[in-house]
Amino acid sequence: MSEQNKQTGIAIVAPSGAPLDDSLIERGLQCLTGQGFKVHSYYKSAAKFQRFGGTDAERARQMHEAAQNPDVQIIMALRGSYGMSRLLPLLDFDLLANSGKCFVGYSDFTLVHLAMLARGRTSIAGPMLCDDYIRAQPVEYTLQQFKACVSNTSHTVEFETDASLEFKVQGKLWGGNLAMLTHAIGTPYWTEVEDGILFLEDIGEHPYRIERMLLQLHFAGVLSKQKAIVLGNFSAYKLAEHDNGYDFNAMLAYIRGLIEVPIITGLPFGHISTRASLVVGSQAELKVGTGQVSLNMYYSL
Repeated sequence: MSEQNKQTGIAIVAPSGAPLDDSLIERGLQCLTGQGFKVHSYYKSAAKFQRFGGTDAERARQMHEAAQNPDVQIIMALRGSYGMSRLLPLLDFDLLANSGKCFVGYSDFTLVHLAMLARGRTSIAGPMLCDDYIRAQPVEYTLQQFKACVSNTSHTVEFETDASLEFKVQGKLWGGNLAMLTHAIGTPYWTEVEDGILFLEDIGEHPYRIERMLLQLHFAGVLSKQKAIVLGNFSAYKLAEHDNGYDFNAMLAYIRGLIEVPIITGLPFGHISTRASLVVGSQAELKVGTGQVSLNMYYSL
């Protein structure tokens, strides 16, 4: 996908939740157009169903039609929330993977990343129309990270960490939303990477729930097979008085004491406005030293 953005067609599909404010959708489409993309929107406000961007059949249809559109090179999710799980039996993932399109999104969209990973395709854990492009003032870092990803065959994310480690590892980059990953384990839609670099994020989950999900991955033998685990943003939870000092840092210390794989914090990824774009399935190199991290990705979209 090395051609200029002005030549790149991007489809907006709504595989999960409906927008919280339909009046802002046009702003988002115009923002993408202003970034140089040719936009094809498959979302229709009138097609909304309950909390979803359409019925299950309609949302699956959007994915399939976008994948078959020769003028589209990128397929971006409208937003996350919930709904992708209902589409799993309806989607022709072989068709999607063989379409050659680059699929983009995060959160609920993690299941699509897993499906592409299983089929040897790269995808981007990155922005969605809502709310990255509908903002009155879009975050330049987030938009530039995405443009850099789709315009090159290598991409770098640099950040600070609390880990006092120094090391360098190489492996396939994979992961996404922690709840969605644990949701998929034991199903036909699960896939995993050995000797990989696993990145994780989540929102609104108390540290004990995060710990429980990490233990699920641990007990399933996933964590011990990684070269490194990189944590993004975990926020929007509320501690209680009876937690008695048990917070995110306490949970993290326990997990770090349980497994030997290095766990690195600080990745600017997750349910935050300033978000990096990560190429799932890319060959990556993670360099950690003196509180600084460089994540270098090499790929073909």
